[in-house]
Amino acid sequence: MKRIVTAGALSFSLMALLGCKEESSKPSTVKPAEVKFKKEGELSIYKSESDSLIKTIDIEIADSDYERQTGLMYRKTMEENHGMLFIFPQEEYQSFYMRNTQIPLDIIYLNSELEIVSIQKNAKPLSEDSLPSEAPAQYVLEISAGLSDQWNLEPGDKVSYTK
Repeated sequence: MKRIVTAGALSFSLMALLGCKEESSKPSTVKPAEVKFKKEGELSIYKSESDSLIKTIDIEIADSDYERQTGLMYRKTMEENHGMLFIFPQEEYQSFYMRNTQIPLDIIYLNSELEIVSIQKNAKPLSEDSLPSEAPAQYVLEISAGLSDQWNLEPGDKVSYTK
C-alpha cells in the first residue's frame, strides 16, 4: 500500500512538473497597456516682443522624480494640442534623451521665469544622444516635433501654465 501511495504521489508530481513546463513554453498573450494622455493643466505660449498669444495646449505635468524620468516613454502618439511639462526643483543645465520614446519631439527648455532659453528640434525617437539645454532651465516642455517651427517659437518667448 505504501508503494502505491508513493508511486501515485511521484506520478502526480511528475505530471504537475511537465504540465508547468509545457505551460511556460507558450508565448505570452499579455500586452502592455498603452499609456494615454491625462490632462493635468493648460499651458499658453506668448511672443516675447508683443506678449501676443501664440498657442494654448493641454499638458501633463511631470513633477516627481519618477514622472520626470519616465516622461513620454512608451507612447505611440501625441496630439498637436498636447504636451508634457517637466518641473524641476531648481534651475540648472538640463539634458534629455529619447530612450524608449517612440515619437519625435521638440524639447523646449525654460528658465525659472518661464522664458524659453533653448530648443532641441526634431529629437529622434529611441536615440540615446544627449540633448542639453544651452542655459540653465527649471522647466522643460515636450511637444510633437516640428511644432516649435510651425509656431515660430524662439528664445525669449514666454510660457504660463495652470494646473
